[in-house]
Amino acid sequence: MHPILFKIPIPEFLWGIFPDELVIYSYGLLIFLGAITASYYLVTQLARRFNLKTDDSLNLVIGIIISAVIGGKVFLYFESPSFYNQNPSAIFSNAGFVFYGSLIFALGVVWLFIRKYKLATWPFLDIIAVTTLIVHAFGRIGCFLAGCCHGLPYDGIFSVVFSDPNCVAEPLNTPIHPTQLYSAFMLLFILLILFIVKRFQRFDGELFLLYLMLYSLGRSVIEEFRGDEERGFIFDGFLSHSQFIASVLFLIALFLFIKKWRNADTNLNQ
Repeated sequence: MHPILFKIPIPEFLWGIFPDELVIYSYGLLIFLGAITASYYLVTQLARRFNLKTDDSLNLVIGIIISAVIGGKVFLYFESPSFYNQNPSAIFSNAGFVFYGSLIFALGVVWLFIRKYKLATWPFLDIIAVTTLIVHAFGRIGCFLAGCCHGLPYDGIFSVVFSDPNCVAEPLNTPIHPTQLYSAFMLLFILLILFIVKRFQRFDGELFLLYLMLYSLGRSVIEEFRGDEERGFIFDGFLSHSQFIASVLFLIALFLFIKKWRNADTNLNQ
């Protein structure tokens, strides 16, 4: 699509300090917009629910961003250890991230934050679920513009063709599944469900556990249409790394959801 949105020429007298032009990449811009929108939601909700100061919430935002970048790169390495062992600089030059790595590392920072400020865990995680969906949806649209996380060849009504030589989709000039948009619509649909459920919420943590289950299911289905095979497979190609992680998270979330649902029923009947 459009991995490079536009370029801003830099005055010649600054070339010794800056490059001759500033390149604005669509993926980076969408991630930035998603982070700003999600941060606004997070800060306002934490102030309303926990009476947290803006500075404390912003420290959490910074910690989540840093941990998400590190986690996404760590899991990217595990998709192809032999390649990155031989090309260590590629882990940094590659613009890709693995979402589950970002999520797991970011939740570690959230856990430390909750312990530091002695906050209620499940209500906090409900806020994190919506926050994550917002930034992730923006990110998937950025993926579509950049061409990463693309789908398999597909000549149907929903197919798209990537032709820009700067994008990372393969193959170019061939109809393929727009799996990035499938993911973006899925994330927005989950976000809508969470906002509806929030009005009739039965227990704290319900939004977070629903998010984990719905995303795990949707991601596992979309993986079947993905064409970027470098993300790695296990069990002789039966499952991708993401499908395996999704299966584990789904089972854990389902177990906790059923347990908390039963506890909520018990409390209502007392």
